[in-house]
Amino acid sequence: MSARMRGIVLASASPRRRALLASLGLHFTIIPSSVEETFEGDPATMVVVNARAKRDDVAGRLESPALVIAADTLVFLGDHVLGKPADSDEARQMLERLSGNTHQVVTGLAAVDTSTGRAAEGYESTDVTFRELSGREIERFIHTVNPIDRAGAYTVDGPGTLLVARYDGCYQNVLGLPMVRLDEVLRRIGFNLFEMMDASRCAFL
Repeated sequence: MSARMRGIVLASASPRRRALLASLGLHFTIIPSSVEETFEGDPATMVVVNARAKRDDVAGRLESPALVIAADTLVFLGDHVLGKPADSDEARQMLERLSGNTHQVVTGLAAVDTSTGRAAEGYESTDVTFRELSGREIERFIHTVNPIDRAGAYTVDGPGTLLVARYDGCYQNVLGLPMVRLDEVLRRIGFNLFEMMDASRCAFL
């Protein structure tokens, strides 16, 4: 049975993950997970555990066979986890800490073919170096983006393109869905993103 016939489910409400998956022309359904994130363990373990929990939560609610894809992205500055800020004040504090420093963005991936039970997991890490930001620039960014729903209080698309001096690693990972790593994870359970692409629906920037 093909991936399209089986159905693809993205266990995330992230518009950036949705856009990256849609850029391949894939037909998929969005069913967000509401599980609580864990913040225990090393960065790779943390994000993979979270992605696995999201995958299993959504897969357990499906009535028809599907390929379920889940992801979890967190920002790490040294030993500190920067999740989604609770409010603008916390967002400001996060951006002040990131300013002029290099941090890590780590995304955990988890997928399962519910028709066979085959599952696979993986993760990607990218070093991101912020430029030096003034207090006024941080305030302007928060006012423009309102980054309350973003790990580390920022995004690298749109106005976020002004924040980063350089990347070392996968850019799509910083957006929340490292596509090459996702393809590697899916191939372990019998899928191939090259074969799943729909040329009539592919999107380009």
